Amino acid sequence: MFSAVGAASLLSKSASARKAESHDDEVRKLNDDGKPADGTQFITPVVAHGGLIYIAGQGAHDSGPASSWDIGAHTKTVMDKVKKLVETGGSNMDNVVQLSVFLAKIDDYDGMNKVFKTYFPHGGPARTTVAVAALPGNSLVEVNCIAALPKK
Repeated sequence: MFSAVGAASLLSKSASARKAESHDDEVRKLNDDGKPADGTQFITPVVAHGGLIYIAGQGAHDSGPASSWDIGAHTKTVMDKVKKLVETGGSNMDNVVQLSVFLAKIDDYDGMNKVFKTYFPHGGPARTTVAVAALPGNSLVEVNCIAALPKK
């Protein structure tokens, strides 16, 4: 037989476990600072759901002349933004499980990879890289990703 205290303890734990699970089922939209998005953004930079965070595509947004654009510099800028948003969302680069990389020129593949691998010293995630006709924001590369949230 359970005592009243024992039964209450079991019920209490069950309720808190359900509450934690339901939090994973919520879609949480976050701004660049990790605070709840205010709903006015056209694109939300970080969305958390089901133990994963989704990072919107990040570009270099180079304001210099096209002749000065460099794939190494653009990749570093983009990956720094991705890293910041992954951390803002509550994870880290070791927990990135998938990336999509879009290159304005496939000839930049090796230059992008040279910088890219420095962000994943413990092995990279699953990744798709494609060349596209053009990218917004004067960027040679754009990256979006999915990262797992660590268990608390």
